[in-house]
Amino acid sequence: MAKIAYILLCHKDPEAIIQQAEGLTSAGDCIAIHFDASASATDYKTITESLADNPNVAFAKRVKCGWGEWSLVQGSLNAMIAADAAFPDATHFYMVSGDCMAIKPATYARRFLDENDVDFIENNDFFESDWIKTGMKEDRLYYRHFFNERAHKTLFYNAYRLQKRLGLKRDIPKGIEIKIGSQWWCLRRRTVESVLRFVQDRKDVVRFFKTTWIPDETFFQTLVLHLVPKDEVVNRTLTFLMFSDYGMPVTFFNDQYEFLLSQDSLFARKISPDASQLKEKLGLLYSGGDVPLNITNEGRSLYKFLTTRGREGRRFAPRFWERESTIGRERELLVVVCKKWHVAKRLLAAAQTVAGVRGFAYLFDEQDTALPELGGIERTLDKRARHRRAVMRLLFEQTHTDRLMICADPVNIDLLDDFYSDRCTTRVLEIACNFDEEYLRGHAIRTGLAAPSSSEDTLRRIIPTIRMDFSHESNAVRDRNFPNFYSISDRNDPEENIMQISAFMDITEDKAREIAHTPYLFAD
Repeated sequence: MAKIAYILLCHKDPEAIIQQAEGLTSAGDCIAIHFDASASATDYKTITESLADNPNVAFAKRVKCGWGEWSLVQGSLNAMIAADAAFPDATHFYMVSGDCMAIKPATYARRFLDENDVDFIENNDFFESDWIKTGMKEDRLYYRHFFNERAHKTLFYNAYRLQKRLGLKRDIPKGIEIKIGSQWWCLRRRTVESVLRFVQDRKDVVRFFKTTWIPDETFFQTLVLHLVPKDEVVNRTLTFLMFSDYGMPVTFFNDQYEFLLSQDSLFARKISPDASQLKEKLGLLYSGGDVPLNITNEGRSLYKFLTTRGREGRRFAPRFWERESTIGRERELLVVVCKKWHVAKRLLAAAQTVAGVRGFAYLFDEQDTALPELGGIERTLDKRARHRRAVMRLLFEQTHTDRLMICADPVNIDLLDDFYSDRCTTRVLEIACNFDEEYLRGHAIRTGLAAPSSSEDTLRRIIPTIRMDFSHESNAVRDRNFPNFYSISDRNDPEENIMQISAFMDITEDKAREIAHTPYLFAD
């Protein structure tokens, strides 16, 4: 009969990890734990001391892990090595996280694996499939990524752009076909041992993957298909998971016990940390005997529906900010687009004073923009961008208005595209500004393109490029031919800007005149 060695990657919540390890081993299975080396040493000590007397628990050599890095693969390999050595009678190795829980009894899981002598791992063609929905694709592989994209974003993208500029594109190792898929797999023992031998024998392949981006989605997927006959690999994960319309993993709660049991999967991810009743029920389920199961698998169909639409579907049980993905048909969004942020902010302040329009400045460009509490999605620029329609809908609701004004940098063209595709009415006012050499110098220093101590020669080389970029951004906005598009300029007399402001805001000419004559509106 099958015996499962669970490979657990974790970094927090020691009590939950202890409970998870005790639950999975109580039915006779075993577990190898990799606890992130950058996490709390006290937490790790608590875990090791609490599980020290459990012969079915092993601990892997720890490494510091970062999202998107090779370190996650190395942590997995270390746990696989520990499990391979500690549990020679384990027949299968199953990757889980601290957010995973079994949704079938252990007896069911073992029968399922006995009846299916295959490896379960997603393995879509990296280049031909649409598994990657947005962002970087081929360049994940072709260029070397030395920095953590989340911790050192500027270094990550500067190094990437430099390699592209210098033509440092590299080849994929010979004989290797890159596959991609979920990192939650279940592999037979002979497959795991083949992977571990391959890692020792093909250092060139390991070196290649070490500098790819997000290798936990490609490394094992590629190696398994390289080492195992195709008819012995099933292209699916045995862990049930879904994604919201923002590409975020769905979280399951107390009222979804029956729903989870009905899925054709052995585990589910993610279980809410607050779903104590659900955790208790699932814990008893795994260690208990067989129970009647009605496997309808409607969740799997929904999962496919969501992913094939580019993860733009609706969540099975939505968080409160995900109940709608539209700003609202009855609402009007006024967007002031300007490269000189201080100019747009002055116009916004004048509009608030003169016309009573509620507004928020560069909320999608500037972290420190003052915003009300929106349930957490307002806390970082990344979250605001990912949930931008939800952010705007919540701002409309909190300000009790159907009309809001915001400011946006012209480089943020995808923001405008998104808002114009919504059912709300979107209007744009472009403020065209003249950029003298002094302003461009300051911009170069503010954005890190140059240092205050940079030579005149360096600045002379940079400034024309910046000016060209500004012009390109403005042209890109204009070339979209957005409806309800208006434009004013600092080259115009204030009287010449009145009609455009009046039409943009749908206010009287007198009020537009007062805004146009705002003291020092265009001053640097």
